[in-house]
Amino acid sequence: MERVKDILKKMFCLPVFQTIILAAPSFMLVIYVLAEHIDGPLAYLSYAASTYALIVVLSGFFRIVHIVWQKVNQHPLGKRLTKDIKFKAELSLTVGFAINLLYIVMKMASGIYYHSLWFVSLAIYYALLAMMRLSLLYPRRQSDYTAELHRYRLCGMILLLMNLVLMGIVIFMVHQNRGYEYPGMLIYAMAAYSFYAVILAAVNVVKFRKQGSPVLSAAKAINLVAAMVSILSLETAMLAQFGGNDDPLFRKTMTGATGGGVCIMVLGLAIYMIAKSTKQLKGIN
Repeated sequence: MERVKDILKKMFCLPVFQTIILAAPSFMLVIYVLAEHIDGPLAYLSYAASTYALIVVLSGFFRIVHIVWQKVNQHPLGKRLTKDIKFKAELSLTVGFAINLLYIVMKMASGIYYHSLWFVSLAIYYALLAMMRLSLLYPRRQSDYTAELHRYRLCGMILLLMNLVLMGIVIFMVHQNRGYEYPGMLIYAMAAYSFYAVILAAVNVVKFRKQGSPVLSAAKAINLVAAMVSILSLETAMLAQFGGNDDPLFRKTMTGATGGGVCIMVLGLAIYMIAKSTKQLKGIN
């Protein structure tokens, strides 16, 4: 078994210089074959060479990532970033809060300049997101469980307000038959990001419940809500780009159904957070 591993390592784990010498001509050859629509032995040779080169390049890339990851974990700050769950949550909240502030300024300025209720509604949505993140960041040093429950419940209350804003945004989308737009190939990148964000947020909500920290659970609940809204925005963009404009009724129906589902889930999450925290606070008192 060890001999097989050594052989595979020698075949696919090449030094950087050898990887470049192998990959560059292989990729150039397959590009030439595809561009000229060449068939026959040369085409098969190019496919085999490029496949082998791709495996070698990926092997080198993952080795580099592994080395960088080890270096990061050796540094005190890097180790804290990868191991300290509360520090990572605080950092995520801080970055998210800064991004939300940027969106608030952009959307509100656009709403005022274009006299657009659409942009103003989005600005209010991002303002509520920022408010929730700020409520979890301040005060940072307060680690009392009762205080965390109060902040957890506050997030649930803000979610109720946010749900009203989301309902307004959905109604505006359906009534005006409009939504988000992503130019060119950007829509594919946004689709990949949106599905990744939803899966990661759902996993983290379940995962961080086991930590026993209401603040961490609330932070992941905020990410889940933001991810669900990103799916809604992605749907409107895909309907606009891939034929939704040809059938306005279909677009309105799909937007209304998805938007209604998101609003119901956000409402359920808000009620759950308020009810759970209130029950636990009564038990403590």
